[in-house]
Amino acid sequence: MADINIAQAHHLAPEAARAAAQQVADKLAEQFDLECVWDGDVLRFERSGVSGSLSLLPEEARLHIELGFLFGAFASQIEAKVADKMRRVFTGA
Repeated sequence: MADINIAQAHHLAPEAARAAAQQVADKLAEQFDLECVWDGDVLRFERSGVSGSLSLLPEEARLHIELGFLFGAFASQIEAKVADKMRRVFTGA
């Protein structure tokens, strides 16, 4: 099992941060066929072999992904792609 933890700073209003988080979640859901559900300011996602959450804080978004055995082999590639997506949606870069 592999864990991915990404913290991305942002200066977005709460509504904009939520929209950015939803973009990240939509991409993850598309790639990994995940079920995503908001629980307050935390977006939780899950499927067999992948689970995690994206937590919105006033100036930071924190993503935690737990990868099962099969996906664990691709952890570094997944982390790089997700970190890039988070950077782009939360900073506009």
